[in-house]
Amino acid sequence: QVQVVESGGGLVQPGGSLRLSCAASGSIFSIRDMGWYRQAPGKQRELVASITSDGGTNYADFVKGRFVISRDNAKNTVYLQMNSLKPEDTAVYYCNINLLLQNYWGQGTQVTVSS
Repeated sequence: QVQVVESGGGLVQPGGSLRLSCAASGSIFSIRDMGWYRQAPGKQRELVASITSDGGTNYADFVKGRFVISRDNAKNTVYLQMNSLKPEDTAVYYCNINLLLQNYWGQGTQVTVSS
């Protein structure tokens, strides 16, 4: 009933930047927390950043100072601005939204950082 679609991934060289977008649609009344997770091959999915309905943010230590999460409530969209990208940032990035008592996941978007 709720769809979450990410975009903005791609191939970028080390030190470059990408901006990921995640738009939710469907039976949406009010979105609470939104966040970005990532999963590299052979590794567990991990939290990258999250943002509350009031704009409070939380970042994983490995992206602090490089990534910025933001949201546009009117568009039901969350963004992840990724700067100073490193090869170890290579992963599939997943958007997650918290709607009432249910979490919804996007399909994932591939980010590859390579020279």
